[in-house]
Amino acid sequence: MKFTLDTEQQDFARVLGRMLGAADTPAAVRAWARGEHGPGLAVWERLARAGVFGLAVPEAFGGAGPLPAEVAVAFTELGRYAVPGPAVETVAVAALLARLAGAGRTVLAEAWLPRVCEGGALVTAALPGAPGGSPYALDADVCDAVFVVPAGTDDLFLAAGHGPVQPSLDPARRLAVPRCGAEPAASGRAVREAVRHAADWAAFAAAAQLLGVGEALLERTVAYVRQRRQFGTPVGAFQAVKHRLADTRVGLEFAGPLVHGAAVALSAGVPGGAAAEVAAAKAAASDAAYAAARAALQLHGAIGYTAEYDLSLWLGKARALRSAWGSPAECRARTLDIFRK
Repeated sequence: MKFTLDTEQQDFARVLGRMLGAADTPAAVRAWARGEHGPGLAVWERLARAGVFGLAVPEAFGGAGPLPAEVAVAFTELGRYAVPGPAVETVAVAALLARLAGAGRTVLAEAWLPRVCEGGALVTAALPGAPGGSPYALDADVCDAVFVVPAGTDDLFLAAGHGPVQPSLDPARRLAVPRCGAEPAASGRAVREAVRHAADWAAFAAAAQLLGVGEALLERTVAYVRQRRQFGTPVGAFQAVKHRLADTRVGLEFAGPLVHGAAVALSAGVPGGAAAEVAAAKAAASDAAYAAARAALQLHGAIGYTAEYDLSLWLGKARALRSAWGSPAECRARTLDIFRK
């Protein structure tokens, strides 16, 4: 298996990094948390023009994919810059509708996927019956469509409104319980299979995003301990600090190949899917990003606890994404169950 990125993929990452670095994403995240979506939507428009939302969408519906390796590249950068919005859920919807289209149910894919690719529609999903799924829909208050498959059913609904927005570990992750429409838009075994497929893609995208979050936390912490001084010496020169940062780097370096390995498995389209590879990647990336968050919080000292300091934006995202689409414990259990069968 090939786990390294080629030149074109590396260039894609650099282009996205430069674009997001110039977009003042911390300000967009803070506005999004207040319910002011304008700055965040401007970032989404740039991402759409760069082709990010078409990476998981088949060419037949206006996309360039599915391209799992490129999704991993893009979502690592989205995590690195803490981009707000239902990015992972957009991938889940793309996978869900594309799988339904492959089973002959093309109406929803034709109606929504071209608009998603162009950035003309925001979509999200609530799949409580899926592995790692939740009854909550992310950013339902700003999305044009919320796709819901209630637990214990094989019925896909377009939501007709939602309940109150709920707080989250990440203030920019705005959650609400959607209310299903009167009639399902699709039903049957095809929906059940599409939900499992969508959950795999969502967990995969979340794992890649967690990698970027962990990288950002480590980079910011390294920069901070180089300038913070104690007893006249940079904190970063202390052996205990070096060991803590080295352990964080090892965790991220270990998780990276698992995420890229999951991309290879998703690309292969093997019978039974890539559930085990995806679950392993999500568990490792969750642990690595969470360890980076703990190290960042400890080494920044009291300033790391303040909401006004930008570090808090990545700390909250690491905590929230750790449990989204499958906690580490759930993912490990899922991997073991798959290998035992």
